[in-house]
Amino acid sequence: MKEFINKHFQGDPIIWMIIGILFIVSTMVVYSATGYLAYKFQDGDTSYYLWRQFKFLTFALIIIFITHKIDYNIFQRLSNAIFIISVALLIATLQFGVETNEAKRWLTIPILGIEFQTSDFAKFALIVFISKQLAISQDNIEALNKNLFKIFLFIGLICGLIVSENLSTAVLLFGTSVTLLFIGRVNIKVLATYVGAIALAGIIILTIAFATIDTGRVGTWKNRLYSYFDDSAERENHQADMAKIAVATGGFLGKGPGMSTQRTNLPQPYADFIYAIIIEEYGIVGAIIPLLIYIALFYRTAKIVEESQRSFQAFLAIGLTISIVFQALVNMAVAVTLFPVTGQTLPFISMGGTSLLLTGLTFGIVLNISKSTQLVRRGSFRNKNTG
Repeated sequence: MKEFINKHFQGDPIIWMIIGILFIVSTMVVYSATGYLAYKFQDGDTSYYLWRQFKFLTFALIIIFITHKIDYNIFQRLSNAIFIISVALLIATLQFGVETNEAKRWLTIPILGIEFQTSDFAKFALIVFISKQLAISQDNIEALNKNLFKIFLFIGLICGLIVSENLSTAVLLFGTSVTLLFIGRVNIKVLATYVGAIALAGIIILTIAFATIDTGRVGTWKNRLYSYFDDSAERENHQADMAKIAVATGGFLGKGPGMSTQRTNLPQPYADFIYAIIIEEYGIVGAIIPLLIYIALFYRTAKIVEESQRSFQAFLAIGLTISIVFQALVNMAVAVTLFPVTGQTLPFISMGGTSLLLTGLTFGIVLNISKSTQLVRRGSFRNKNTG
C-alpha cells in the first residue's frame, strides 16, 4: 500500500493531507449549509447539493492527480496562449455572459451546456504569465524594471476586464500580482510608483462613479461600503447582520454539526458566508481549523520555493498559492465583518463548480513542482554520496 501511494501520489505529503482535510470539511459544511435549501427547492431531496458538491470535488481530485503528473514547464511554454484565451473569454463574458445580480461573471459553453466563471481562469492565466516574465528576467533585474510598464499593461488589461463585474476579484488579483512582482525582486521604488499611480487613478474613478451613479454594480458597491462604515445608514445590510448573528451564537464549541439556524437566513450560506456557518456550528475551535489549513498550505509552498532550483517553478508555485490564501483570508474576514461584503468564496470549501476545478489545477501544479524539487534534492544527495 505504501509503495502504491508513493508511486502514484507524489509531491509534498502535507499538501496531499491538506487537500484531504479540505475535501472532508467542504463535504460536511456544504451538506449542512444547503440541507434546508435542498429540501425547499429540490422536492425534499436534502442531499441534492451534497452530491453536486461531491461530484465537483471528485472531478477536482482527478484534475489534481492528472496535473501533478504533468510537467509544470508546459504552462511556461503555453503562457502566451493561455493569456490570450483568458482575455478572449473575459471579453465574451462581458458581451454574452449570464447576468446574475446585475453582473456578468459566467459564460455558458454551448456544446457542454455548463457555465463557468471566466475570472477564475483569468487569475490563473495572469499568474502564469507574470511568473514567466519574472523567470526570464532574473539574470537582468534592470531590464525587468524597465519592462515593468509592459507587465502592468497586461495586469491592467485583465483586471480592467474583470473590475466592472467583479471589483473584489480585480482588487485581489491586482494585489496578488504586485506581491508576486515584489517577490520577483522588482525595485521597490519603481513598484511603489506604479502601484501608487494606479491606486490614485482607481480612487478618482470610483469617487466619480459613486458621485454620479446609483444603479447597477456601482450602486451595489455603494450600499456595501456605506452599510459597513455606517451602521445607522438606511441601507440594506442583511448579509452582514445575519453573519454577525451566526458568529455570535456559535460560541466556543458551536451548536454542533447540522445545527445552524442562520443557514435559512444567510444569502448563499454555502458560498460567500460558509465560514459564518462553520463558526456557528463548530465555534471558535472549528473556525481556527480552516485558517490553520491555509497557513499550512502557504508554509509548505514556501518550503517548496526555498528548495526550487528554477525561477519559473518558484514564482508559479508561490503566486498560485498566494492567490488561494488571499482569497481565503478575505472570505473569512468578510464573514466576521472585518471587511465589507465582497462575494469571494472560501477556496476548496465553498460550494462551486469551475472555482473548485481551477483550485484543483492549482494544487496539482504545486504538487508537480514539489515533486520536481524532491527529485532534484534526491539527485543531489546521491551525487554527494557517490562523489
